[in-house]
Amino acid sequence: MNTVLGLAVTFCIAAAAGVATALALRPIRLARQTEKIARAQRDFHRQREPLEAKFIERAAATGKPRGLRWADVDFDDDVVYARDRRTGRLKALVAVEVQFEAVEGGGMEHVENVALSKAATAEFLHDGTRWITEGRIYFNLAPTAAVKYLAENMELVAEPPTAGLARG
Repeated sequence: MNTVLGLAVTFCIAAAAGVATALALRPIRLARQTEKIARAQRDFHRQREPLEAKFIERAAATGKPRGLRWADVDFDDDVVYARDRRTGRLKALVAVEVQFEAVEGGGMEHVENVALSKAATAEFLHDGTRWITEGRIYFNLAPTAAVKYLAENMELVAEPPTAGLARG
């Protein structure tokens, strides 16, 4: 009986020590995670121009919207950062204005609205080591609205004080 009691006491002490260690390490883990996010955000601002060019290339290659060719994309300076709830990966969302041209024989040549700019949000992904883009775009949604619309899959991430600076 004393052996069982001794094992139970040892188990309880070990469990309490484990919980105490986890609680003590939590601030360190949070600080590391915050620094990792801040580094990724700085990297995004440094790599923005080639990422934007790659975004246009990838988005145009999708063939969407059907019957239209991507003519011009104007990227806003501000960036909204979000985290994918499933993977934990960081996303950068940027407001864009897209202009299309009708493709001959695509059925859109006589649609007047083709020439109008379309508001949207461009999505960039951090794969854990670098920023990439798949050309994903959310039409008719500003970046914060896209996060709210996709709240089941995405959550906002706080930005460091320098993240909102205009690129230069």
